[in-house]
Amino acid sequence: MATDLSVILPRVLIVSRRCVRKNKFVDFVGEYHLDLIVSYGAVPVIVPRVTGVHMLLDSFEPIHGVLLCEGEDIDPSLYEAETSNLSAEELEEIRRLHASDTSIDTEKDTIEMRLAKLCLERNIPYLGICRGSQVLNVACGGTLYQDIGKELMNKVPLNQRVVHMDYDNYDDHRHSVKVVENTPLHQWFKDSLEDEKMEISVNSYHHQGVKRLAQRFVPMAFAPDGLIEGFYDPDAYNPEEGKFIMGLQFHPERMRKVDSDEFDYPGCPFAYMEFAKAVIAYQKKLNGLTNVPKSLKLDREMEKKRKIIVRSFSLARNIYEGGNGINSSKESELEAGAEFLESNTALSLQQETRLKQMGATVRNASSYIERLKLNEERERIARNVMGKMSVEQLSDLMSFYHMMGQISSEVLERKLHGLFNELSS
Repeated sequence: MATDLSVILPRVLIVSRRCVRKNKFVDFVGEYHLDLIVSYGAVPVIVPRVTGVHMLLDSFEPIHGVLLCEGEDIDPSLYEAETSNLSAEELEEIRRLHASDTSIDTEKDTIEMRLAKLCLERNIPYLGICRGSQVLNVACGGTLYQDIGKELMNKVPLNQRVVHMDYDNYDDHRHSVKVVENTPLHQWFKDSLEDEKMEISVNSYHHQGVKRLAQRFVPMAFAPDGLIEGFYDPDAYNPEEGKFIMGLQFHPERMRKVDSDEFDYPGCPFAYMEFAKAVIAYQKKLNGLTNVPKSLKLDREMEKKRKIIVRSFSLARNIYEGGNGINSSKESELEAGAEFLESNTALSLQQETRLKQMGATVRNASSYIERLKLNEERERIARNVMGKMSVEQLSDLMSFYHMMGQISSEVLERKLHGLFNELSS
């Protein structure tokens, strides 16, 4: 039964954190994360923080969602940390005060950055908690404060300063945040907000945070010192349609009353609930795109055309494998395959290349090769141009084409369903 469920239920990848126990490395993921994912109908799949795993991420497919949570500081070189102007003495003091967080884990950085970018490319639902929110911002071209105490605290008035890390009162420490109206966070916590203040109290376990928010995101909450405590992509947020890209600096899963599993607010589990809803919808959408309806049948005319094209490809393959020339009596039969390739734009480059090798494009092979050469030249020019662009420009460009790809996918999906309905009727 368990095996059946693992196939049926959507999969959420969660990267573990490494620690040392009895002189041995141990990988772990917080239990609250796992409980919530399971309780809302998804299967957590733990990606171990082991050297080389970043090269094996394809083995974890299918991926229906990614949840990234706690961990050490992200490598500063990934977000242009030289702009912080921290002195060597200040950096040493930061390492001393936050010894458990400041040791860089390059392997975890690599794994999580690749997963974050994969989610952004495919529009896979993504929930980033604490470090996971920072990973998401950096993956999109944003930056971080290397240390809030050194870079932010002295720039705000005394009455607006916030303690974001309290080692002496670790789990019970809270500070207020102002929730932004008309955001998912506002919707989740609306029954706990006072109309005038629009504030809730959140837990806090971090000494770093968002400095410059990536352009594609919109803030959902601010601490009194101005630090962004939550953000999301409004163009990629619709859980019912499998869209969810969000980062929260605080830990709603751990906002619980002392010696109790009762949440501080009824809205605390909503981030996980809506994330799981998006994961389930994404899996259904993915299955709908990859599975051809079993009831689909071709009418007599379409079946006749299909057989002519199959015959054309089969003849071309025999010519290719046999090394013989084209018999003039058979040339007309090759026309159907050649015309199909010329007019069909849904094939991938790999499929077209394979069909070309089989001889299906014998008639127009020279023009086909010219098109390939032209595409290669265009790609070379594009790489040269983009190599001179800034990180922000590249991030904007990626966001634009991501949006266009999303629109194209939705339009294509509607047209395919229309085609299937016409053929089935």
